[in-house]
Amino acid sequence: MIDTHCHIAGDEFVADLADVVARAQAAGVDRAVCILAADEPAELDRAAAVRAAWPTVRFAAGIHPHASGRYAGRADQSAATARAALASIGDAVALGEIGLDYHYDFAPKDVQREVFAAQVALAVETDLPVVIHTREAMDDTVDVLRAAGQGRVRGVIHCFTGSSDDARRALDLGFYISFSGILTFPRADLLREAARLVPLDRLLVETDAPFLAPVPHRGQRNEPAWVVQTLAALAAVKGLSVAAAGDAVLGNTERMF
Repeated sequence: MIDTHCHIAGDEFVADLADVVARAQAAGVDRAVCILAADEPAELDRAAAVRAAWPTVRFAAGIHPHASGRYAGRADQSAATARAALASIGDAVALGEIGLDYHYDFAPKDVQREVFAAQVALAVETDLPVVIHTREAMDDTVDVLRAAGQGRVRGVIHCFTGSSDDARRALDLGFYISFSGILTFPRADLLREAARLVPLDRLLVETDAPFLAPVPHRGQRNEPAWVVQTLAALAAVKGLSVAAAGDAVLGNTERMF
């Protein structure tokens, strides 16, 4: 089983990383993709500790849309920073998370789009898949992926929270769609409806740890072990056993990364 998106190199896991890994492995989660902030040196440095604690973890790095305001008027520098971070990791499997977030006002929308486009172009150049963060910005996200991706970009919409129509548009781009613990929330019926229409060979699951802990852990710090609850919810939506759903997700992850 795999957690395809977690932030276990963050401050939240410094004190008990070994225990977090042990709980994940005990739950049958033997792999994970750890997302790094390309412009946070301390987090990049902690990748070595994560790798030592969990040798099967793989890494991705990029400039999050919340941080894109630092690169106003110099989107090329955001791509250069991401490129340097990927080089420091050495065996990165993706560029991300990158994208657009219009829910918060952390960076002007035009700056977000410029930084996003620069990193999509870098992904095309380096032939890496992208891990996309999009919140209340699906129209512009699709536009940037089409324009800057040149028909060659591939990747995943992480922590998908959109509509069934949003899911169709992501699928039309050839993207995978990843569901987080939100899928387990009682009021997430529309999200489960979207998950129902996504083909089995385009589905991923994640924790986004330390965020968005699934039921019954909601409100706590999330961790990779709890991707099991999200996988169970996805299996129920698709009418599959947890084992079958887990095999499908693992196969999808291996193809994408």
